[in-house]
Amino acid sequence: MEKLIITKNDLNDNNEYKEDSIDFDGAIIFEENLGIVKIKKSLKASTYIEAKIGSGIEAGGGIEAGDGIEAGGGIEAGGGIEAGGGIEAGFGIEAGDGIEAGFGIEAGDGIEAGFGIEAGDGIEAGWSVLTRLSGGLKASFVSCLRICVGIDIEEEQMIEASIKKGVVLLGKVVEPKKVCLEDLSKEELIKKIRKEE
Repeated sequence: MEKLIITKNDLNDNNEYKEDSIDFDGAIIFEENLGIVKIKKSLKASTYIEAKIGSGIEAGGGIEAGDGIEAGGGIEAGGGIEAGGGIEAGFGIEAGDGIEAGFGIEAGDGIEAGFGIEAGDGIEAGWSVLTRLSGGLKASFVSCLRICVGIDIEEEQMIEASIKKGVVLLGKVVEPKKVCLEDLSKEELIKKIRKEE
């Protein structure tokens, strides 16, 4: 597997990556202690994205990985964040659009999305889980301090997850839907099989 290693030499004085976007067939790894690395547009890896301790990711567009996304610091995208595997950040996770993970989503601080948040497994945050607009929240469970879905719209949004820990400030908790294998697309079925292995 090919790896693209991002070092201090790849960044300008404003901690911006030398190119506007990264679309790499393989893994993207940000070295330790780079601070928040800014990518003007999008960041995409066919396998995984990893920002080591002391490094975070901020993209003007979306962030997407075929497998997981992991950062010692925070993860922030102007667009959506999507991973075939899990998403994990030492600090917060923030997306202008939705956040979707094939497995779990975990953040040391809060998790915030402009639209919905969906995880194949659980969602855990040190602080709060918040969505601004429609899309609600879907996961097997949620564990955090406070949960608030649909803060900027009038329609009540659904929280399809069991609440392990946390106070629901906004949103209606409903039983997570049972998934029938016949209802899954080919891609969703592959994610489910990977998760059970």
